[in-house]
Amino acid sequence: MKTRYDAIYHDIRESIENGAFPYQSFLPSESELVLSFACSHNTLRRAIGLLREQGYVQPVHGKGVRVVYQEQGRATFTIGDIESYKEASARAYLDTVTDVVELSPLVATAKLARRTGFEEGCDLTAIERVRVIGGERLILDRNLFRASSVPDLTREIAAASVYDYMEDELGITIAMSKRTITVEHATKHDSVELDLDGFDCLAVMTSQTFDAKGILIEYTESRHRPDHFCFRDTAVRQAV
Repeated sequence: MKTRYDAIYHDIRESIENGAFPYQSFLPSESELVLSFACSHNTLRRAIGLLREQGYVQPVHGKGVRVVYQEQGRATFTIGDIESYKEASARAYLDTVTDVVELSPLVATAKLARRTGFEEGCDLTAIERVRVIGGERLILDRNLFRASSVPDLTREIAAASVYDYMEDELGITIAMSKRTITVEHATKHDSVELDLDGFDCLAVMTSQTFDAKGILIEYTESRHRPDHFCFRDTAVRQAV
């Protein structure tokens, strides 16, 4: 279940992205926001803390909270936040559909276990999906889900949102994702499934996603045509 501060965070973030609070402007005062959201000061501060972590705002002592977000020229997928593709595409206002290429059971071999982190012999559900954006086939997602954690997956669920299914239907808490980004040569399979438009390399993000008990429930390899995407993260220098 989404927490109150998380809902406030998303509400303010959407307002910033929509231009209601422009770059370098200040948010309304803490008292005004507390009144507007009918929340406690502590709840609001947690929401502001999330916005700071994600690079949307910077608190300025004695002045307030300044907006530091600027709209990106390309569609942006955030590294530091755990978003479903459905959430990311909605945030970036993408005209997108999902083509489910494959959905089949799979048992983790020793080689697959070493690559993904699942234990050898683990029952998995393999899903391959192409993300079609603006009429072009631009992203190839290859997902492996632990069958015991995420049972009864269907093509309909895969075409909509597996994360919605996990959170809303199964009650799974998606807690952490560990990610790696590389640039790799496009394969023959990539050229079949994607509109490469002359590109011979792809931006590839691999991720391991864990539930609240620390159990690996998903391994994903997401292969992107590089001219349409950038990956954004925010680093905050810690006091030493």
